[in-house]
Amino acid sequence: MSTLHSVLTASDLAAVIPAQLPDPAPTQPPGTEAVTTILGWAKWVGLVVCILGIIAAGTLMAVQSRRGEGGEHVGKIGMALGGVIVISAAVALVGFISGA
Repeated sequence: MSTLHSVLTASDLAAVIPAQLPDPAPTQPPGTEAVTTILGWAKWVGLVVCILGIIAAGTLMAVQSRRGEGGEHVGKIGMALGGVIVISAAVALVGFISGA
């Protein structure tokens, strides 16, 4: 029993099992090139919307600065910049979450 126990320890199994599982590279199925085009367009539209949001928030900040309300729009600019980061890093975020 001691020989079997020394051969099948948890650390040995943890080291051996993941090495035996296949990890194929993701490949795009044939005929789905249009999906890539649509994703590119969606990313472009999203970034354009974020740019317009930053311009609008900056304009409102400039217009309302005389009344002392210009600082309220800093949060809007921060949210628009956060959107740019999320949109730009969408592929990396999904890859990280899925473990691919």
